[in-house]
Amino acid sequence: MKAVVITSPGGPEVLKLQEVEDPEIKDDEVLIKVAATALNRADTLQRQGKYPPPKGDSEYPGLECSGTVEAVGKDVIRWKIGDQVCALIGGGGYAEKVAVPTGQVLPIPSGVSLQDAASFPEVACTVWSTIFMTSGLSAGETLLLHGGSSGIGTFAIQMAKCLGIKVFITAGSEEKLAACKELGADVCINYKTEDFVARIKEETGGKGVDVILDNIGGSYFQRNLDSLNVGGRLFIIGFMGGTMTQVNLGCLLARRLTVQAAGLRSRTAKNKAQIVREVEKNVWPAIAAGKVKPVVYKYFPLAEAAEAHQLMESSKHVGKILLTV
Repeated sequence: MKAVVITSPGGPEVLKLQEVEDPEIKDDEVLIKVAATALNRADTLQRQGKYPPPKGDSEYPGLECSGTVEAVGKDVIRWKIGDQVCALIGGGGYAEKVAVPTGQVLPIPSGVSLQDAASFPEVACTVWSTIFMTSGLSAGETLLLHGGSSGIGTFAIQMAKCLGIKVFITAGSEEKLAACKELGADVCINYKTEDFVARIKEETGGKGVDVILDNIGGSYFQRNLDSLNVGGRLFIIGFMGGTMTQVNLGCLLARRLTVQAAGLRSRTAKNKAQIVREVEKNVWPAIAAGKVKPVVYKYFPLAEAAEAHQLMESSKHVGKILLTV
């Protein structure tokens, strides 16, 4: 089969489409003939040599895919050859075929094309497992999303609105703010021209928001804490603004705040399967009802993975970038 290989750590130019060995499936895995895969920030970090795949996972990038089941291990009950599916994977999406544990495979949501379904597994599992399963975000509460126009942001806006949550977002251009507004965001803040803490305080009568989903980390940590309501929860899923900071912890005590953090890729297969089942139960019906739609900015053929990475790192996109196979 062909796969995109990281020939050495570096810029997008190190990604090359090469002939490689087909993956072998274990007894509890399915082999998916890939139709599409989606880019995630983690892929760019892996390309730079900063985020290696967990032991036992494919060395090729790609954390989600959609396609057709080509083979099943002897312990697989739910899936059969020919089924159209999408999946959360630890690596290997940038390839013609990928082996996936059966518990991480999902049906294609009703009303979504086979290719577009590749845009959902990583964002749906990340968002559902963090602010919903862990932070307990619920109807009537308020949510702040940093990077509202990202793949995670565009999904989270729609999912939160579905569940009766008031959504605040930050983004860095008028075009991105408009895209978030169109998806249902209530309050859109340009972080380049506005102080998001002051705007949130103004919009919430001085209270702050209940939950923040943050991919910035260090440079936003104090400001995020300052933006939270009593009993507020900050969930960190990335460190685009670094891992180190100085912070005044007094507000944690005074307002009973909680700071949470988690990654998805390094979790056990059992834990991932549990998240995937929760996503199928809670998120897939919202997609089938048309309340949550795929937001795909651009499709590239697999051979143009380098160009796709250049686009992602330019941050010009809104939503997901897909590679088609």
